[in-house]
Amino acid sequence: MTVLVDRFGRAHHDLRISLTDRCSLRCTYCMPAEGVPWLARPSMLTTDELVRVAAVAVGLGVREIRLTGGEPLLRPDVVDVVRRLATLEGPSGPPEVSMTTNGLRMPALAGDLRAAGLARVNVSVDTLDPERFARLTRRDKLPDVLAGLAAAADAGFDPIKLNAVVMRGVNDDEVIDLVRFAVRHGYQMRFIEQMPLDAGHTWDRGEMVDQAEILERLRAAFRLTPLDGRGAAPAELWLVDDGPATVGVIASVTAPFCGSCDRLRLTADGQLRSCLFARTETDVRAVLRSGADDASIEAALRDCLAGKKAGHGIGEPGFVQPDRPMSAIGG
Repeated sequence: MTVLVDRFGRAHHDLRISLTDRCSLRCTYCMPAEGVPWLARPSMLTTDELVRVAAVAVGLGVREIRLTGGEPLLRPDVVDVVRRLATLEGPSGPPEVSMTTNGLRMPALAGDLRAAGLARVNVSVDTLDPERFARLTRRDKLPDVLAGLAAAADAGFDPIKLNAVVMRGVNDDEVIDLVRFAVRHGYQMRFIEQMPLDAGHTWDRGEMVDQAEILERLRAAFRLTPLDGRGAAPAELWLVDDGPATVGVIASVTAPFCGSCDRLRLTADGQLRSCLFARTETDVRAVLRSGADDASIEAALRDCLAGKKAGHGIGEPGFVQPDRPMSAIGG
């Protein structure tokens, strides 16, 4: 087997698959109140198509598949998608299938997803204040998200990770409360630096709450001990008060982890991307719909990797934010 290696020697073992660009929330840092133009249904990959791409990737050494969106639980056949992906076979066995979700449909689907083979879930929780949540997401749904977390725990998902994008003047005063909430319930808290992936292209690095500031706030309440062995994981981890609880920070802007990146991305409309911030895509949908064989899909995967850069380039002269917002790329 020849694994998926780029020109910098990085082997790729993680495939992020966006199941849909649609979302049930309208987070202010992601999209405008009216939403964004949705992908046309015929342009989106069928389940057979996305499973076929995943099967080729797994055969080439991909060991983890993360399902994203938009909101992946809005895809009507999401349980079947999980089941089919979880039974793929690669050189080291089936891939681990995980998901990033807003949790709203977890009460209805958690048990079925677990039975289908979903291994882990990350749930986005940017605030614990109901009124603030309603302003931030433009939906009064915090109780539903919390119910989704409880349903995931009841279904046996472990670990359950909480993702929070930290925004100045919006929720940066809640980082301590969020960690306390996570520790109390046995969840793992992950804070994320806000990245230039908003639909309105209004991101301002000068206003961003960075990793150093997040840690400074947390150290006012907790004893933090750094953990080694990060590998290709995006989050740096710290023990909270000597553990076992941990808190993580994904510092994509100020402490990028591009040198160890092992991720490829497949958008809901069948475009392969080597990076969240890539300016080019490889059209694997056209390959699939031309009747090509698996060797052609492999060639598309390798073509995508051939253009992968050493880093995302944020802060460098000439950096241009990608045209697609995060909801259309997949988180």
